Amino acid sequence: MKIITLTADVGGVEPCVATIGCFDGVHRGHQRVIRHLTELSHSRGLMSAVITFDRQPRELFDTTFRPQLLTTLEEKEAYLRDLGVELLVVLPFTKEVAALSAAAFMQQILHAQLNVRILLTGYDNRFGCGRTEGFDDYVRYGQSMGIEVIRGDAELVAGSEAVSSTAIRRILSEEGRVELMPLWLTRPYMLSGCVVPGEHIGHELGFPTANLRPDSADKLIPANGVYAVRASLDGGDERMPAMMNIGVRPTFEGHNKTLEVHILEDVGDIYGRRLTIAFESRLRAERRFDSREALIKQLALDRIKAERVLKDKI
Repeated sequence: MKIITLTADVGGVEPCVATIGCFDGVHRGHQRVIRHLTELSHSRGLMSAVITFDRQPRELFDTTFRPQLLTTLEEKEAYLRDLGVELLVVLPFTKEVAALSAAAFMQQILHAQLNVRILLTGYDNRFGCGRTEGFDDYVRYGQSMGIEVIRGDAELVAGSEAVSSTAIRRILSEEGRVELMPLWLTRPYMLSGCVVPGEHIGHELGFPTANLRPDSADKLIPANGVYAVRASLDGGDERMPAMMNIGVRPTFEGHNKTLEVHILEDVGDIYGRRLTIAFESRLRAERRFDSREALIKQLALDRIKAERVLKDKI
């Protein structure tokens, strides 16, 4: 997959069928659009292209907004590559881009710079300043510049709720229901980062943990609680059974959120190494215990439950 950042007129782009959006999560709904895109690419003899943004549009206008990303740009690139996309265009979302009407965006960027011959939109996708125009408008604009506009269908879960990045964020951040992600994302929810020194509380309790500092401060962290997870080191394929605590450690009067991973096998010193977590199931909510002994007893039960959950998911 070729990747270009559209900071100037790139020129020489092959005629393509394109779709545009943030594609955060590259979830089942996005995957349905991408499958449609690649089918059109093959049937029409055009290159397949995905146009995405370098940031969430809201970040441009609200400096206090912190996005809760389901995928970093690097993760998004990897997922789109695996889906067979031939060209990824990363569009810096600037005030100039935000000010473009849908017609101007189609003319100046899709038509003049990217040689788009077919535009595939999501079932509810809107673009252009104010997002006031819709599919019928895009069709009309496209006809004047030789772009065929086609609308994709929604992807439904359980026959009712449309798959969306917003719904997935709610499920993860408010409910911690990571076990639903293979249905919504078609894969476990992933979180990567560097192992950094902590306060060694887990080691003192007999459950040594790796403290994870996420690669991106904007990556969504699931709801506080204890999770059964699989851990891999330095991008390796081996996924080791583990359990993870997300929270503020109320038993020790903590206030700052920490991400602590207890790998259920001996891996030695892993400080400074990159750790990737695949979430499998939420075991329980975070809570305060009356004593260290009560917490140790619960951690032992958590480990047994994590082992059982992970064994059942092999």
